[in-house]
Amino acid sequence: MKKSIWLKDPEEHDYPAAQDYLELLLDPAVVKKIVTQLKETVTIQKKSKDILRASKLPLLPQENIHVQENLKKFKKLKKLSPILLARHQATLIIADGYHRLCASYYLTEDLEVPCRLV
Repeated sequence: MKKSIWLKDPEEHDYPAAQDYLELLLDPAVVKKIVTQLKETVTIQKKSKDILRASKLPLLPQENIHVQENLKKFKKLKKLSPILLARHQATLIIADGYHRLCASYYLTEDLEVPCRLV
């Protein structure tokens, strides 16, 4: 892929989404710190297959409605937001972007995915 299908930085609405999800798993004070760090850290690149393996989450089926929506966006060359990731107690949490990640895997498992990791 010569043209990037990814935005350089996460969209502003990704942070509250990440916060909502993380609050189901972690103490709100810890979540606030993680979200602040996600906003301040630089965007890096990781392979989609490695993010999935590290998170220990299953690959969603290609027929999943949200995966399908993201695949359509890829085809229309609409740029998508980087994935937000948090390490916590030797676990990788996909705080926001799970459906985008799964869709990118269907393009190629070696696709470099921009992400913010704290």
